[in-house]
Amino acid sequence: MLNIYNTLTRKKQPLTPIKPNEVSIYVCGMTVYDYCHVGHARVMVVFDVAVRYLRYLGFKVNYISNITDIDDKIIQRANENGEDFNELTNRFIQAMLEDSDALGVIRPDTQPRATKFIPEIIAMIQDLLDNKHAYITDSGDVCYSVKSFANYGNLSGKKIEELRAGERVNIDESKENSLDFVLWKMAKLNEPSWDSPWGTGRPGWHIECSAMSTVCLGNHFDIHGGGMDLQFPHHENEIAQSEGATEEKFVNIWMHNGFVRINDEKMSKSLGNFFTVREVLKKYQPEVLRYFILTSHYRSPLNYSDADLNAAKQALTRLYTALRNLDTDNKSCPDDSYKQRFTAVMDDDFNSPEVLAILFELSHSINKARTDDLPLATQLASELKRLGGIVGLLQADPEIYLQGIEQDSASIEQLIVDRKTARQQRNWAEADRIRDELQQQGIVLEDNPSSTTWRKI
Repeated sequence: MLNIYNTLTRKKQPLTPIKPNEVSIYVCGMTVYDYCHVGHARVMVVFDVAVRYLRYLGFKVNYISNITDIDDKIIQRANENGEDFNELTNRFIQAMLEDSDALGVIRPDTQPRATKFIPEIIAMIQDLLDNKHAYITDSGDVCYSVKSFANYGNLSGKKIEELRAGERVNIDESKENSLDFVLWKMAKLNEPSWDSPWGTGRPGWHIECSAMSTVCLGNHFDIHGGGMDLQFPHHENEIAQSEGATEEKFVNIWMHNGFVRINDEKMSKSLGNFFTVREVLKKYQPEVLRYFILTSHYRSPLNYSDADLNAAKQALTRLYTALRNLDTDNKSCPDDSYKQRFTAVMDDDFNSPEVLAILFELSHSINKARTDDLPLATQLASELKRLGGIVGLLQADPEIYLQGIEQDSASIEQLIVDRKTARQQRNWAEADRIRDELQQQGIVLEDNPSSTTWRKI
């Protein structure tokens, strides 16, 4: 039985779908004003693996991941660029889809855009007003009354009194309580806006997901996911809004993936310490980045470095090498233990590092069987490809993948030749530039009197 860690209850629990054999899952997607970074890639891959495994288990999965295409950051970026916000968001939605496709992420069944759900958002806000969970401020905004929801703070473990004492939100004198948050913002000059019963304006960020998730999946659904940074206030506010409007339980299981970190700081655009997916894929094949993401359990922090990416590249190369020159077309495997152990670790909250360990055990068995029992090696290789496919790995032609790796090595050798030429010509600046370029790829050069050798960090 699949057990998933529920952030709300702070323990693992069996997945018991609301509808037999069907799983409904909503994951907070991207705010599209820039290119996706590695932190976004982790969200994509983590929940892609979860959905793939649910479908492998035989569940009919309805997977929804939204797109936030209107908010303060989008408006600011569009104004800076001197373009319509729709042009900006359409461009970055296309870029996001290209990045996710490159990473082997199966597209969600539906990717609703906030601007296409304005009537539904307005209807939910009206329900909150009718149910005394919201009020209209003197400035015309519609705000959620946090004190009206008794369970506020249960997801994050935060207490209202502590939040107020810590002054974690900006004080707005028009609010009844400093913790109250905006559901509908009155229009400002030259900002995108829509008509509503309370005046022209636009939705707040939190209400978008409550409206889109309940419209797409119903008032009560199985799993809600996203990055750990969304736990508070975004997901906390979603619960308050959704349950306040529908007067039903919102979600059974809350899943949150850990941060991607650089030098012990969360990778984020606001901190300016991020690498876009596109930057990374200039240096590494997409499957290397996917493998790297799976080396850490989804709830744990993931440290980003070139050394870690290079280690992932080497590991993936060893797995593909085990598949090389073997027929893997649907051969049954006589040893069922690998599949059983794979299922056991995936059933334990999608334990991807243990999955990778099992794949490596399989590769060692394949390499051992190559010389003694070729039919067994072929059967084991088929099992390796099958199990790898469940988490979105090892589906490329081994020859094509390994040829790409060999081409990478050839390009390194050529750069070393170019550097040698630059040094002979006393073009020290160019020689240093090539050395720096190789170092960024995790390549260390070792010069000796007769030659230059290289190794990966």
